[in-house]
Amino acid sequence: MNSIGKESCSVVDDPRFLLDTNILIYIAAGASEELRRRVEQCMPGMAVTSTLCVAEALFGMDEEEALAEVLQVFEALPFDLEAARVFPTIPFRRGRLDRLIAAQALSRDLTIVTNNERDFADVPGLRVENWTVPL
Repeated sequence: MNSIGKESCSVVDDPRFLLDTNILIYIAAGASEELRRRVEQCMPGMAVTSTLCVAEALFGMDEEEALAEVLQVFEALPFDLEAARVFPTIPFRRGRLDRLIAAQALSRDLTIVTNNERDFADVPGLRVENWTVPL
């Protein structure tokens, strides 16, 4: 078991959640007790992230080791052809990276977990949850 209380889950059977960049950073920093509780309740393989989120987190983090530990637990899915096909259908009212992440979630029928719900609020068909606030 690692410091975020989860075993490694490199094989993703049926993911349901895509962890956004800010959630990766919060997990790495131990910044939210509610988030820690929700992550602990998550079955292995249920939550993944995107290589796009990893790139964004690496750009904004000083502690690369902490992120590496998070990535031992949550698989980072590559942006693939299906996501590329969804990308142009998303309204251009936000940053390009958020649109790419939304396209990836939509293409795999995943719910985005983020603390920036407004970044994805107007994407048709996209499910969004915030695990940093109590249910």
